Amino acid sequence: MDHEYRNWVKTLAARYRSSQIKAAVKVNSEKLFFNWLLGRDIVEMHVEERWGESVIVQLSKDLRSELPGIEGLSKSNIYYCKKFYSLYNQNNTFFQQVVGNIEPKYLNAFSNSDDSILLSEKENSAEFQQLVGIFQIPWGHHCVIMDYVKGNTDKAIFFVRKTIENGWSRAMLLNWIDSGLYEREGKAITNFKVTLPEPMSDLAQEITKDPYNFAFADITGRYNETLLKTQLLKNITDFLIELGTGFAYVGKEYRLQIGEKEKFIDLLFYHLNLRCYVVIEVKMGEFDFQDVGQLGGYVTTVNHILKRGDDNPTIGLLICKNKDNLLAQYALESSSQPIGISDFELEKLYPSKVDGMIPTIKEIEENLNK
Repeated sequence: MDHEYRNWVKTLAARYRSSQIKAAVKVNSEKLFFNWLLGRDIVEMHVEERWGESVIVQLSKDLRSELPGIEGLSKSNIYYCKKFYSLYNQNNTFFQQVVGNIEPKYLNAFSNSDDSILLSEKENSAEFQQLVGIFQIPWGHHCVIMDYVKGNTDKAIFFVRKTIENGWSRAMLLNWIDSGLYEREGKAITNFKVTLPEPMSDLAQEITKDPYNFAFADITGRYNETLLKTQLLKNITDFLIELGTGFAYVGKEYRLQIGEKEKFIDLLFYHLNLRCYVVIEVKMGEFDFQDVGQLGGYVTTVNHILKRGDDNPTIGLLICKNKDNLLAQYALESSSQPIGISDFELEKLYPSKVDGMIPTIKEIEENLNK
């Protein structure tokens, strides 16, 4: 067959795959909207108070009888529906007003469909788009989030947004929750507010973490800076994942010729979203004043030698074994260069609340005896 025919076949295949994706998104959003309404009915009709706590068990049986072969009608899943509604609706009159009137077709307005839907001023708001985002990730992801956020709506929305932005699988979502990402992201001590223009200062703050989790380096026992940096680059994929979306690796011990002297940057990256170079220095010891001066010098040099006309100002990031936060803040106030300071950990980070998540031997024995 000729070239035109082959192109037509490829177009048909692409069109079919696109329709599959759109159908999957629509089915998911409709399913979540049903779960939302089911949870709303349970909460607002006070069904457990009216018909007793065992009503959920009976409801599950009756729904499966009325809807044979339909998944998602188990007792545990119905309880998840209740949690789903309660989590995103708590103390939020906006959610109550909008979801009370929203039709499923609106949920697909943000799913890259070809339908053109004119939204009202309220529906164009950031709050509405945030709400619609809740209906764009799979139900299984929501169940993981509900299990771990313990009713923290802001934390739940954070992980919904991250899942949409990064296309996380359920396993990846769980891994990032376990790593304490919500508590770490954007938490570095920086001077970005006074050294970077808006909105770049806010975006730059978001790409930081404190502490960084370098457990993937698999270092135990005694080690030095050379070994740590070698292990970070040996596991460059994990390192880039920990740094976050947008980091592109440029070089290690990157050479800078300054007059008659040579200087070497520990790690140099380019951030694709911020469109700027990011100089990273890794320090084994405790942070001190002179560290900011050295890093600021590297940042200035990169601006002069590497930065192009369409690049934004270079950012410096110092990742050290430990720091005194007040000392770090004072040091940053003395610098005119945009710099952030964070700690790093070499062991796996666990959620702060661990008690009760894993039963003790005594608890297992007691339950067996019962």
